[in-house]
Amino acid sequence: MKENVLDVLMYLFETYVDTEEEPEADQHELRDELSRAGFSDAEIDSALDWLDGLTEHQDNLAYHVQTSRGTRVYNDFEQERLDSSCRGYISYLEQIAILSSPQRELLVDRLLALDTADIDVEQIKWVVLMVLFSQPGQELAYSRMEDLVFEESTGSLH
Repeated sequence: MKENVLDVLMYLFETYVDTEEEPEADQHELRDELSRAGFSDAEIDSALDWLDGLTEHQDNLAYHVQTSRGTRVYNDFEQERLDSSCRGYISYLEQIAILSSPQRELLVDRLLALDTADIDVEQIKWVVLMVLFSQPGQELAYSRMEDLVFEESTGSLH
């Protein structure tokens, strides 16, 4: 079964976010659960490393609160990995105050850490949910993003 890191992360997120159940505290048990779900050891390792990176960057986020709204200039590598629709969507999320500038930087870091060839807007939506869910005090932004994700995915007929 060909899975990628985002599939493992989405499995964990969907399994634990809407339940009272806590993720396995023991990494060995969590690895076993993910293996039983059909994920490869390499993808499990990459997903757990990705989550560790998310946790590490949380500490820095609190110290980088910005009040000014500058324009984010993406370097060549970021532009290769995040096409114009991805960059536009990230900018949109900032404009509607779902993401702050430091959260945007965390999002870009975590998107690039996925190490996938193609990053699309759908993947960005899920990573934004994970980033916001991992941060205390972001319940409103998370709820707004969740509404945006599910509203767009169901589509509406007028």
